[in-house]
Amino acid sequence: MPKITRSAVAPAAETISPTSASRPRSAVSAGVGIVGLIGLMTYLLLARHAPEIAVWLGIDWGQRGRMDGPNSAIASVLACGIPMVLWSVFVDKVHRSPSTGIDWTQRRPWRETLDISLTKLAGLWATWALIAGFYVTMRYYWEGNYAFSMDLLERVAPWLLLISVPYMLWLDRRMIEPRDGCYQFGRWMISPGQPVDGRAIAHHFRAWAVKGFFTAFMLSIVPGNFASLVTVEMSEIRANPYMTGIWTLNLLYLVDVHIATVGYILTMKPLDSHIRTANPYFMGWVAALACYPPFILMNGGPLDYQVNSADWGYWLQGHDTLMAIWAVVLVGLVAIYAWATMAFGIRFSNLTHRGVITHGPYKFTRHPAYVSKNLSWWVAGLPFLVTAGGPIEAVRNTLLIAAVSGIYYWRAKTEEKHLLADPAYVAYWNWAQEHALVPRLFAKLSGRTRPLIRLEPDPRVGPVA
Repeated sequence: MPKITRSAVAPAAETISPTSASRPRSAVSAGVGIVGLIGLMTYLLLARHAPEIAVWLGIDWGQRGRMDGPNSAIASVLACGIPMVLWSVFVDKVHRSPSTGIDWTQRRPWRETLDISLTKLAGLWATWALIAGFYVTMRYYWEGNYAFSMDLLERVAPWLLLISVPYMLWLDRRMIEPRDGCYQFGRWMISPGQPVDGRAIAHHFRAWAVKGFFTAFMLSIVPGNFASLVTVEMSEIRANPYMTGIWTLNLLYLVDVHIATVGYILTMKPLDSHIRTANPYFMGWVAALACYPPFILMNGGPLDYQVNSADWGYWLQGHDTLMAIWAVVLVGLVAIYAWATMAFGIRFSNLTHRGVITHGPYKFTRHPAYVSKNLSWWVAGLPFLVTAGGPIEAVRNTLLIAAVSGIYYWRAKTEEKHLLADPAYVAYWNWAQEHALVPRLFAKLSGRTRPLIRLEPDPRVGPVA
């Protein structure tokens, strides 16, 4: 565990990251998320109005309607991701960042890196085989929305295997140190008994566990989320403030889902979006996985706070003005949530460190997504109002949603325990304590000073690239 000490007065510069009014630089520029949003919204309009656009262009569209199918949904992910990649490379020039671990001026001879690349390919393909074996074994992945994820991954798997060969051979010639966790795992398989770096192998498995688990989940929810926005009629959206609010909320969740999906797919060193470290703490994984299927504790689980309840539209029906105000508040909260995901650009991921984000809503609090998401659930669900069960059910639902919020607080703390091994995050943490709106507000309300952090890095996390 990291040795963390807190002090209201900053000690010497060599023991604590200095604080100043200047916010630490963000690892991602705001432009990445903005161009991704533009690409996504452009494709959404195209998908909604495809028949009309076809007529205008003189194309025989036949009996086909709007582009609301699952393949179109995947195309919308590409429409979101490609502009972000182009901006990252040509504007931000992320491939030139030292944190990629790549020296583009270096061209090692093939014979020097061929053995390394082949060893890494063995480790990579074995890792993919383990993930595929997990998918095959768990029936959950072949039912419901996950069936689409599995079908898509089956189709792309041969191409990934094919592309991985030239990619690995090309990249290793330019890597400053190509013997990473993937290499160590491949070496362990090919040459049993030879010394390997166990910590690097552990990091390799944690990183791919995150990617394997969450990529399948994100791909499973993309089609339904996309189709619901393409097919709904404008007359239905404008029917009342509730329907307008619901459509807008779904639109904001579309932004969150698409940019997050792009983030899980594009974990690549040339884009500087690779996983620096994956959370090494067991309780961090428990806190995160409790919020996602099949381990989710909410939505039918033991912490389901929506039993005998109804949402804000039910309780405010007939009061259009109040309903409109409620919708604006909800949209504002979910907009902050989507904005927080946009701020990550192509680097969004749970349970990993892929660069410290300090712009956007992260200027105001270290955990804007968790704060806004949980507040939106309280505002939308109104757990203290129930349709049956009386006061006991209302109290039960209120206590359960409070427990859910507690889990997200736990997630925040376990994530910070991981990230605080990086001096860059310590600098951001200290800056936020001094200058961010939410920490300052809580300090003022509580009457306590805002402590700063100094720490000795945890060796289990390992060096941050």
